[in-house]
Amino acid sequence: MSSVQVESVVKEHALIGEGPVWEESDQTLLFIDIAGQKIHRWSAATNQIHSLKTDDTVGFAVPRRSGGYVAGVGRSIVAVDWTNQKATSLVNVEEDKPENRFNDGKVDPMGRLLAGTMRKDAQTAQVKPGSLYLVNSDLSVTKLLSQVDISNGMDWTQDLKTFFYIDSLSLSVDAFNYDSSTGHLGNRQVVYRMAEGEGLPDGMTLDAEGRLWVACYNGGRVIHIDPATGKRLQTVSLPAMKTTSCCFGGPDYSELYVTSASLDLDQSELQKQPQAGNTFRVKGLGVKGRPSHSFTG
Repeated sequence: MSSVQVESVVKEHALIGEGPVWEESDQTLLFIDIAGQKIHRWSAATNQIHSLKTDDTVGFAVPRRSGGYVAGVGRSIVAVDWTNQKATSLVNVEEDKPENRFNDGKVDPMGRLLAGTMRKDAQTAQVKPGSLYLVNSDLSVTKLLSQVDISNGMDWTQDLKTFFYIDSLSLSVDAFNYDSSTGHLGNRQVVYRMAEGEGLPDGMTLDAEGRLWVACYNGGRVIHIDPATGKRLQTVSLPAMKTTSCCFGGPDYSELYVTSASLDLDQSELQKQPQAGNTFRVKGLGVKGRPSHSFTG
């Protein structure tokens, strides 16, 4: 195996950096700061970062096929016009749950958006107040799952038959049968249980070989999992304990970009982790990722 190199490339010190998406056309990394209420775009070529402020917490931002982005802001799916720095509400969920917010979201290969919710104060999330929703291109919304604590990482196998999903407080990575025509889920199974010291499973991505890369919140690492065997194949250590999510990018998708958080770290912890909240680039993994998808709505 080639030697793995970890480099801090986006020195943004995000409160909760999350949701990285590689934009192939511009060779830029799109990511968000949930608590900082910002959507960021970082250019690998120029090392410049451009940002848009949101009116509420932002759980995810993904490219939109018709241009711009869609983002989960508060409990709303909004259209983001990057050029004019404007956000327009498209659809709302959970009007009866003002204490909830959108968290992670991702577009499936058919162009539909899956997005989950959680309680704003995750410490009191034992009541499983969250849900996972599917948003179709006509902006109709279907609830796929309820009784969710912290809706987090998701991705699909190449054949679209399996959907991988993380509800962080369950301390597992789960797999569902995925109906690619409707987006409905079935036959939930655990493919990996977090080991002692690995932290909470957070965001994740699949590589081109169908294996999982899972960011471990409070674990300071990304773990490489074979979902077929449930075995951990590799651990990549990061200089930030609150690793939050990851995606592959770069010219040939051989680089893994990993976001992190700095929220709630005290002064002594920040001195030990001066790069907390930055986004890291991992090279030398010997695998490649897959392009992301754009929302058709």
